[in-house]
Amino acid sequence: MDKQSSPAQRRFVAECAGAAVLALLWLACLVWGLGGPRVTQAVSNFGLIAAAAAAGLACVRAAVVGVSRHQRLWTLMGASALSWACGQAAWTWYETVLGRDVPFPSLADVGYLAAVPFAAAALLSLRFGAQSLAGQARQVLDGLMIAASLLLVSWVLVLSTLFRAGGDNALSQAISLAYPIGDVVVGTIVLFVLARVRLNSGTTGIPLSLLGGGLVAIAVADSGFTYLTASGSYSSGALIDAGWFVGYVTILLAARKPSLVPVDEGDTETRVDRVGLFLPYIAVVGSLVVTTFFQFEKGRLDSFVGWIRSFIILALVGRQVLSLLENLSLARHLEARVDERTTELRASKQRFQALVQHSSEVVILVDINGTVEYVSESVHRVLGYAGGDLLGRPLSGILDADAGARLREGLAEVAEQAYGVLELELPLRHPDGHGITVDVTITNLLDNPSVGGLVLNTRDISERRQLEDQLVHQAFHDSLTALANRALFKDRVEHALIRTRRQPPSVAVLFLDLDGFKEVNDSLGHATGDRLLTQVAERLRSCVRPGDTVARFGGDEFAVLIEDATDDAEVTMVAERVLNGLRQPFDMSGRELHVRGSIGIARMDSDVEGADQLLRNADLAMYRAKAANQGGFEWYNPDMHTELVQRVQLEADLRRALENGELFLHYQPTFELSTGRIIGAEALARWRHPTRGLVPPTEFIPIAEATGLIRPIGAWVLREACRQAATWQHTREHPDKPLSLNINLSGRQLQHQEVVDDVADALRESGLPPSSLVLEMTESVLMDDDENVVTILRQLKELGARLAIDDFGTGYSSLSYLHRFPVDILKIDRLFVERLSRMSDSAELARTVVRLGQSLQLVTVAEGVEDHAQFLALRRMGCDIGQGFYFGRPMEAEEMERLLTDEPAAAKTPS
Repeated sequence: MDKQSSPAQRRFVAECAGAAVLALLWLACLVWGLGGPRVTQAVSNFGLIAAAAAAGLACVRAAVVGVSRHQRLWTLMGASALSWACGQAAWTWYETVLGRDVPFPSLADVGYLAAVPFAAAALLSLRFGAQSLAGQARQVLDGLMIAASLLLVSWVLVLSTLFRAGGDNALSQAISLAYPIGDVVVGTIVLFVLARVRLNSGTTGIPLSLLGGGLVAIAVADSGFTYLTASGSYSSGALIDAGWFVGYVTILLAARKPSLVPVDEGDTETRVDRVGLFLPYIAVVGSLVVTTFFQFEKGRLDSFVGWIRSFIILALVGRQVLSLLENLSLARHLEARVDERTTELRASKQRFQALVQHSSEVVILVDINGTVEYVSESVHRVLGYAGGDLLGRPLSGILDADAGARLREGLAEVAEQAYGVLELELPLRHPDGHGITVDVTITNLLDNPSVGGLVLNTRDISERRQLEDQLVHQAFHDSLTALANRALFKDRVEHALIRTRRQPPSVAVLFLDLDGFKEVNDSLGHATGDRLLTQVAERLRSCVRPGDTVARFGGDEFAVLIEDATDDAEVTMVAERVLNGLRQPFDMSGRELHVRGSIGIARMDSDVEGADQLLRNADLAMYRAKAANQGGFEWYNPDMHTELVQRVQLEADLRRALENGELFLHYQPTFELSTGRIIGAEALARWRHPTRGLVPPTEFIPIAEATGLIRPIGAWVLREACRQAATWQHTREHPDKPLSLNINLSGRQLQHQEVVDDVADALRESGLPPSSLVLEMTESVLMDDDENVVTILRQLKELGARLAIDDFGTGYSSLSYLHRFPVDILKIDRLFVERLSRMSDSAELARTVVRLGQSLQLVTVAEGVEDHAQFLALRRMGCDIGQGFYFGRPMEAEEMERLLTDEPAAAKTPS
């Protein structure tokens, strides 16, 4: 019993116990006559009504909530029980309520007799599996034999007496005979259904034993009632009433019983042999025993008994003939199945032989010593050997010494385990001389009488092994240069570190990055770049020792593992050889290319914990060497890691600085050199760190650009500076003289379309006139000649803002982009301005920039004006605007506001 059905089963057991208790109490009232005859009569009548009605309602409920295929059975069975309950109610009305004898016939007989066809129809509504014609005829004869046997018993015990006694009229006699005849019909159907159910399946999901037992109990009570009534000795409350009560209580329990677990097929066949087939014979033997006993007692039997006995004999003969025909049909069917199965087995054997012979595997049977007893024909196609050459010889004879020893060990190991399995991979020499690799699966079938040996399923896996070797090589080597990749390099570093811990010589890692490789890719194409990387790999191999490992990590990054390095000088020599090798020109289809490399060197020290840390140290040293831009090498020192940690911490702090209000703006005033009047200011971002204090812009601006934080920081600078400039504009004494506001835009900002929206939002929210906003960018941004940047600058120009080139003249200047980009202002780099006081050649450069701006109708601005002499020189050159410490240092907004308020006093005039 499973766990899900156990609650229902326990509830059913409780209901059975309750029904048993009620039945015992009811019987006790009848047996001991508690309360006198009238009380006993009432208890009997009302008890029977309650039992029948309860059974009927339980059957109706089972039809509603039960399995759909059993709905008809329970509905009809409920109608039968409720019909009998109505008949009993009519009987009780006459006898108990009205207090007079029940007339015969009466309405009670209608209810009683109507219950019989309902019960018969319920049992016959069960569905059974299909049978042969002979089987169906045999089943009909079984039913007739059972019916005739029951009729014979009923005639001897009841019907003959009723038939001879006659009745008041034909109707009374018919009704009297209808009770036992109906009981015979119901009993016959019960036995017939039980036989058919057991012949078809173990269970139908219906408790037929309870249902049939209840109907049989009711039939016995009916027959007893008829007999007692005929003899005039029946009265309500007699013990015969217990048959009806127990019968309907049993039907009630059948309707309440949960579905049973299906019976196993093997059990079904056993019950059919013992019960189903012998049930008709049991009924016949029972009827013969009753009639024989009755004959001994009465001395004679009437002719009706003889006719019934003759019919039973004929039915027995017919049944045996049908059984014989059925057995012959079954024998023919079994013979056909045997022939069919034999054909299938023969075809299966042939198919198996064909599969074995043409399989890609070779099946070899050897004894416990490894001597070949059988080998499939596929051995010649797969392994190249003839089957006859292997039979009777040890299989290890075609293997080399090592493989043969492994095979013998494997055979011995598998032979010790019943049905054991072992898989081996062995090298094998093909008869034509080339080597192959075979996979051998050894299975112990020594205990199998059909085999009696060790079976070796052997297949050639040479191609698979070659493919696996290729995949492993690809997984650990760079596909372009055939150098080791990062995974293999790291693995070798780890192994080298393990050996180093056991032996004093140390390990060093060189991290190499090519300088200028991006320009080669961009100018000559990726195909040329790939050829360059291949040649670089060849040169690196030639520069290192045979035991060193060269790897490509991806892109233009390479690494060299130097093992057993005795001192730093030896490692330095390798690094210099690599750099000298890279300085030689590379031939790219007749074109000479020159590239340089930056190398970082890290060595295994006591503070290095593993390969990852050693590689990281070399990477940090390489970036330090690359920052020097000299194509050299740098040794790692712990300060590099400290700087990296500080940079990472500073980056994390910068991400929170904008949210925490740690960023603020300084403003440096700009003056018109011709009048000395303040005409504007440049907004400069500053960061007040909660623990480090003021962080220089040279530290946090590069971090912001590298991490992408420059975009939200730049948007905040635009909003805050425009708001402040608009406030100053409204509070000036001369609002007709607008102030200009200079804001720097980084190259990262100009690569994204969102900067246009940021500028437009800042102008709209602040109300600052667009012409007052000057957006500055460096020459390097314009030199990239990116169409996207050109489009963004034109959109900014359309907003009304002016554009300025910052640090003009630092080495990237080109007249072409002054015409291509919509610039308005040139800002002379401070490097030229600071030399004006020394009257060097830089003065001519500054004068040239001023004249260039004048010829292109561009405003010129001088940065870094620090003394009066520079101021005078720039003014004489015709420079328009000056900015620097001479005019004023960067200051907070409040100080700038006071400077604007005291504008006449702040003006700078020549002396």
